[in-house]
Amino acid sequence: MNTTPTSTPARLTTPAASKLPRALLWVVGLIYILAGLFFRDPWKSDDVIGLAAMLSALQQPSWQAIITPQIGELAYAEGGPLHIWLGALSIYLLSPFFQWFSSELDANILASRLPNLLYFLILITTLWQGVFRLAKQKAAQPLPLPFGGEPSPIDYGRMIADAALLLCVATIGILWRLHETSAVPLSLALYSSALYALSLYSKRPRTATILLTLALAGTLLNQGLGAAFSLGFGIILAFVLCVSLRPYAKQLLWVIFGTALLCSLWILPAQQSNYWWQQWWLWHQAQLHWPDPSSILRSGRDLLWFLWPTWPLALIAVWQWRAWLRFAHIAIPLSLAIGPLCYLLFAQQAFEPEYTWLVIPSATLAAFSLPTLRRGAINSFDWFAVMCFSLITATIWLGWIALHTGWPPKIAHSIARQTQGFDTSIAWPALVVAIIGSLAWLMLVLWRLRTHPPALWRGTVLSAGGLITAWLLLVTLWMPALDYARSYRHVSHQLAQQIHALTPNSCVRTVNLGLGQRASFYVFDALNFSFNSKCRYILQQTSPKLSASEQDIFPFPTTEIWRGRRGGDRNEMFRLLDTQAF
Repeated sequence: MNTTPTSTPARLTTPAASKLPRALLWVVGLIYILAGLFFRDPWKSDDVIGLAAMLSALQQPSWQAIITPQIGELAYAEGGPLHIWLGALSIYLLSPFFQWFSSELDANILASRLPNLLYFLILITTLWQGVFRLAKQKAAQPLPLPFGGEPSPIDYGRMIADAALLLCVATIGILWRLHETSAVPLSLALYSSALYALSLYSKRPRTATILLTLALAGTLLNQGLGAAFSLGFGIILAFVLCVSLRPYAKQLLWVIFGTALLCSLWILPAQQSNYWWQQWWLWHQAQLHWPDPSSILRSGRDLLWFLWPTWPLALIAVWQWRAWLRFAHIAIPLSLAIGPLCYLLFAQQAFEPEYTWLVIPSATLAAFSLPTLRRGAINSFDWFAVMCFSLITATIWLGWIALHTGWPPKIAHSIARQTQGFDTSIAWPALVVAIIGSLAWLMLVLWRLRTHPPALWRGTVLSAGGLITAWLLLVTLWMPALDYARSYRHVSHQLAQQIHALTPNSCVRTVNLGLGQRASFYVFDALNFSFNSKCRYILQQTSPKLSASEQDIFPFPTTEIWRGRRGGDRNEMFRLLDTQAF
């Protein structure tokens, strides 16, 4: 007989579970996702690669470019095509409308990012609903107080769900990733949907099975076998650990069958392209190896900042609720975290796309740690957020002042080297928004200092508000400079002019050209490079730090027609060479 332990680690009063204003949540979410999403160029690598694959699906003559993603004529056999399909559909439907008031290129960029709004809405909705359902369960409730005064299950569940949502938004590592045209924003929405589906089984098992199938199949189609294994293993483990899910274990067969059926609708036609399918399998094989201490330590080091501030709280939750590991509010998020951690043990070069699989379970566990913390620990969490983000805000403003005034001189000189040739004129509307954002942060800090609010969500509001303020300042004060330093628009236009000036139908191949750079040239000027080794012209990617003899790596004579690089970039340079038809 399964019984709930009588002594729960959660201690909470009704005032501590007071309702967070819904308007505040919506404002936080809208500022978070809209700031930095539009009115900028795609940057390398994943951002511009995703857009290039979307445009290739629409512009290449063969239907196979839709089934098997490409970048121009290059097979892009990595991950899966789902986010590319959705982005291409958005461009196809909405880009003609945006072309009424912008160029075709800018319209395509704008339309490609609109699905991110849908992904973010799915993420916050399913995360909040999933955590709310988990927190309302009997095993998750705080300890009843001797004379009453503990919050009701609904108030407690709402408070935990609000905290999970704010902690997810406050996670440092996904801030930029949620604003790019890559697989990551959709991946977060799918993982959050899986959490919601697992929390739904006790009430609506049929709906939960359908949603879980869509989440697992979508994950495979979006990021490939590694992501599907990570989520699938976490789902199976949840049914093993969680006592409330065990009666529905047979539903796993339907989830597996439905996932296989949905994925086969893509796999079967994709196999018609033998070369692409072979490269897809080779890419997956290259992602895995036997556990290597150096890779594990590197991933562990990166996760410390990527999952901040949720990972310390998640560890505290697991420890404090260790007697409740078989109950849904701990077993489900813990299982969804173990799946990605197992994958990272065998990952060859795990990075941010793989780290994002831990964001949803970490935020959920972190939320359940809050009612177990002592008052001193909660206050320390608050003050760390205030000091950290106040310092970051001040640093961003100091850098902006140095860029436009030349003071302090050392900072100004360092920035000038990175933005050589940049027009430092002030965008006054953006400056006004930055000032308003800074004043809002100041008011939030003063609110914390003066009122000493009892609500447990105050620390999460400070963390989320501080991160959003820093992000808002970056995209208002620094976006023109960042766009200048990271965009390939200008260098791509220069290269396109040189190539178009060559003899008609000139063949240009590449040497050492990165995937992000190839994608950028395709996005901005539809430049397609050949794989024919007999091409007369060569585009070489090299470094300006190398000497002329080190750059000339060819065993035959060449003549340099053009060289270019992004403004201020001291590590990357491009050379267009003529081999003299050797």
